Amino acid sequence: MSEERRDDQRPDDTPQTLVSHLLELRNRLLKTLVVVLVIFLGLFYFSRDLYTLVARPLMDAMPAGTNMIATGVASPFLAPFKLTLYLSIFVAMPFILHQAWAFVAPGLYRHEKKLAVPLLASSVLLFYGGAAFAYFVVFPLMFQFFTTIAPEGVAVTTDISSYLDFVLALFLAFGVAFELPIAIVLMVATGITTVEKLAASRAYVVVACFVIGMMLTPPDIISQTLLAVPMWLLFEIGLVFGRMVRRQQLDREQEDPQNR
Repeated sequence: MSEERRDDQRPDDTPQTLVSHLLELRNRLLKTLVVVLVIFLGLFYFSRDLYTLVARPLMDAMPAGTNMIATGVASPFLAPFKLTLYLSIFVAMPFILHQAWAFVAPGLYRHEKKLAVPLLASSVLLFYGGAAFAYFVVFPLMFQFFTTIAPEGVAVTTDISSYLDFVLALFLAFGVAFELPIAIVLMVATGITTVEKLAASRAYVVVACFVIGMMLTPPDIISQTLLAVPMWLLFEIGLVFGRMVRRQQLDREQEDPQNR
């Protein structure tokens, strides 16, 4: 057996019992919960400031003399609490993915690890990038549009809990949508599809981007377009990286024809 072939084997083929896997999973879940709790405790003191920061795009767009309101008795406490909890998970995402990676890594081949590590790092950055794009680009334009089209005599006084649920859903939608290049690379790497087939379906993908934008964003053309256009651009970026991954696979198969 060649050296290249040996390098492609799993580093540890020693069988493990189901109990050992469950124990390892429990330990990694406990570590994740501890990290999220520590981050939450560190951020909770600033929970009101964090909510003010998240609400800034709407507050800047609201007419002068208007404010957000709390219709629930416990909303002034629960809304910042909920935001801080979600933000703690958001901040801890690199550690969470690292724990997931450490759990599955022993069962991967070396070339799979080489692909998985950059994919994990890229997925975190893309998710953060999608959330940042929503906050700095989409929210100001969208809330400015919403507040200016309010009928005459209608005061724009948004409930703080409703606003939080709304922006959290958009953060998630844009974060997940920005993972499109990762999905394309994975589909190409696993043989589910090819770059050529995806490129040939470009017209359908563009339509699908606008349909997804319509489903994941409020019913206005601005937010739909601001999600659909980046998704299309990310699709094109995914095709570029998909070609690179496929080229690497072909080179590896040429070096070791048995590893097909």
